[in-house]
Amino acid sequence: MSGLIVPFGGFTPRVDRSAFVAPNVTLVGDVEIGANVSIWFGCILRGDGPGIRIGENSNLQDGTVVHIAKRGIMTIVGRNVSVGHMALLHACEVQDGAFVGMHASVLDGAVVESRAMVAAGALVTPGKIVRSGELWAGNPAKKMRDLTPKDYETFEDVVDGYVKLSRRYRTGERQAAE
Repeated sequence: MSGLIVPFGGFTPRVDRSAFVAPNVTLVGDVEIGANVSIWFGCILRGDGPGIRIGENSNLQDGTVVHIAKRGIMTIVGRNVSVGHMALLHACEVQDGAFVGMHASVLDGAVVESRAMVAAGALVTPGKIVRSGELWAGNPAKKMRDLTPKDYETFEDVVDGYVKLSRRYRTGERQAAE
């Protein structure tokens, strides 16, 4: 494990041995990182209130920020979730198998249900629910269409690719793959 680990409020971030945490990641307070998770360069997870949970095989790509709300709302990311570069997850829930695009924001009390997608650059406003099988986009985000089998295949490929890439980083094998 690497990154900056900052105890806060009686909590020290907990990271599964199989996870990859990039050297310049910051984990603060009540943060729990599951098996085969990858937290990429420049991410900040600040659990200085209720806490942050990241489920197995999920990936938080470069520059993502995850925070909580002082009024008691955790941020929970389920299993097999991909969160794109520079996303913001604030006091929300992203359920198993969901996909959050690059530079998207999911705000307080919002839920991205299992196998739902938030498009790149979208703003999911507080309390909204992105239903399973839906793609939401825009600012503010709204339903654009239903997801397809090809979308789900892409989600699974991205998760699998990040699990494999994170293993290469953990073992020091950083040469280009053949």
